[in-house]
Amino acid sequence: MDDPEQVRARLEETGYLVDDGLAVACFLGLRLHRPLFCEGDAGVGKTALASALAEALGAPLIRLQCHEGIDASQALYDWDFPRQLLHLRAAEAAGVTDADRLESELYDRRFLIARPLLRALQTQPSVLLVDEIDRADDEFEAFLLELLSEYSVTIPELGTLRAEVPPVVVLTSNRTREVHDALKRRCLYHWFDHPSFARELAIVRRRLPQVSARLAEQVTALVQALRSAELLKPPGVAETIDWAEALDALGASEVDAELAVATLGSVLKYREDAERARGLDLAAVLATRGV
Repeated sequence: MDDPEQVRARLEETGYLVDDGLAVACFLGLRLHRPLFCEGDAGVGKTALASALAEALGAPLIRLQCHEGIDASQALYDWDFPRQLLHLRAAEAAGVTDADRLESELYDRRFLIARPLLRALQTQPSVLLVDEIDRADDEFEAFLLELLSEYSVTIPELGTLRAEVPPVVVLTSNRTREVHDALKRRCLYHWFDHPSFARELAIVRRRLPQVSARLAEQVTALVQALRSAELLKPPGVAETIDWAEALDALGASEVDAELAVATLGSVLKYREDAERARGLDLAAVLATRGV
């Protein structure tokens, strides 16, 4: 893709709408082979960007879901110990006694289990999604920074494996904690904010073309109002889409306050948030928007 506008067009063909800043960030990430660090609240489209990039590039999406305590063996590679043991027993049964030969056979690539990071280095082209990096610990951040600096990894038994073509890398963070500056400096940064009413409505219409225009407008208006209600977890665009899809599945072409309350479980996931939403005048919200 030759310029940011072409990036925007290709992403929009997949159903993912981007603004100028994100189009430029994606273009530079592709051109400079720099990871894209996406930060923002849950449900604002960070993970969906990686999926859209993979579709736009015609490349497989390789996902690493981070969690507390994740280590290199879970993210990079491991050895298939059961198969190694079976091979060792078979060799012994065949009378093989050469220890050096046995060791070299045991640590052959056929017994190597490639985890997401190694698969991304070995797959060209590919899009690597490192999801929720803020859930990992400092040691894993340092390890990831080293790997992304050279797009290579050294396996003691096999030597250094280097990506012929660096993968497109998207890192996401919900900002449950601050990620170290060293990792951020390696990346291009983009903050994902909640979209405006018009932009969110456009996203819903693009993702759910079967939903009536009136229902899409009403649901978008309600979600925008919920975000200003000081909830524990304000709904993201993903929840807006879920809510509209749920109402459409019920056969609704529009929504009133009673139906909105009955389907709050599609958009709010905390009891306290649902109670606060029930205390709002949702009918007034709909009337104010004029939808």
